[in-house]
Amino acid sequence: MGHNSLTMNIPEVAEALGISRGTCYTLARQGLLPVPVIKLGGKRMVVSRRALERLLSGNDVIVPDHEV
Repeated sequence: MGHNSLTMNIPEVAEALGISRGTCYTLARQGLLPVPVIKLGGKRMVVSRRALERLLSGNDVIVPDHEV
């Protein structure tokens, strides 16, 4: 996906976060990524590019419910 896309796939998210693709997929499936995951169809998962950029800029920190 290009940088003009509003969403990022899981491998792109993994690269941005500096974690492995497998770890990122696991966290996404478990709802533990620090940004909301959008599930499309049976398997496809994407993340809002804007939400991830906000997180990485330090302007929007999301803590999963189980850690509150």
